[in-house]
Amino acid sequence: MGNLNEYLQQKRESLHDRIAKANTNPDQARTKLGAKVKAAGRSGVREIRIRDFQVISDSPPDYAGYNLGPSSPELQLGVLGSCITHIALIQAADRQLSIRSLEVEVEGEMHTLAGRPGYEEVPLYPHNIRYKLIIDSDESEEALQELHEAIERVCPIFNLLKNPQQIEGLLVTSRSAAQTS
Repeated sequence: MGNLNEYLQQKRESLHDRIAKANTNPDQARTKLGAKVKAAGRSGVREIRIRDFQVISDSPPDYAGYNLGPSSPELQLGVLGSCITHIALIQAADRQLSIRSLEVEVEGEMHTLAGRPGYEEVPLYPHNIRYKLIIDSDESEEALQELHEAIERVCPIFNLLKNPQQIEGLLVTSRSAAQTS
């Protein structure tokens, strides 16, 4: 398996084509995103559907799960790592940097007693999140530092987590025939 440089050239061409199309028709530059999640009966496994893909999320056995997939907080760390990786590739391609390999390691913490008496100050959400961006390249330290700064400036998920967003929720209820009988 070769290095990333051939892919970076392909990525650069794709990026420039996408930007040109968006500049030609700004209305098509907006992308609507969506996901549907359903809890499977008896197991509680979360079936995540995104476009034509399915991802399974589950809990470890010590939390009534079957360990059939990563938990939601683990998936969130993976999503952050995936986004940082993707944006690093885009930025490297756009800057015509030579990169042989790229890897991102993401870690965070959760506390079982968070929010309970005596632990009210412990966050209920993943916290102390940190990542390592590991790049094998002959580019200068300055070029790689500029790359890193650009990644953090434009990475959607990094910025979503760093800059809290307003989230709206809506409860929709129904009654099954078995309940109404």
